[in-house]
Amino acid sequence: MIFEHATISIASGRETEFESAFTAEAPPLFDRAEGCHGVELRRCIEDPGRYTLIVRWDSVEAHMVGFRESPLFGQWRALVSDYFAAAPVVEHYSVVG
Repeated sequence: MIFEHATISIASGRETEFESAFTAEAPPLFDRAEGCHGVELRRCIEDPGRYTLIVRWDSVEAHMVGFRESPLFGQWRALVSDYFAAAPVVEHYSVVG
């Protein structure tokens, strides 16, 4: 199991719209992705326009190939990309110990 961490900056004043769109439509997209085991969105307290998206995947390949090359990724980007102030920064993490 690996964790995708995406740091997302949202255009000022659009945070509520982004959160509403995400909450209403994003979890089912990720639920349908092969190799995905859940998604959560966290909002930064110090910088309310910055979020961390955390997605649990079977592997980096499940994310970068399986999801990113599927129609689900296009649906995900269509849902949220208009709210982005900048391109998300995406990294993958594994549990230590």
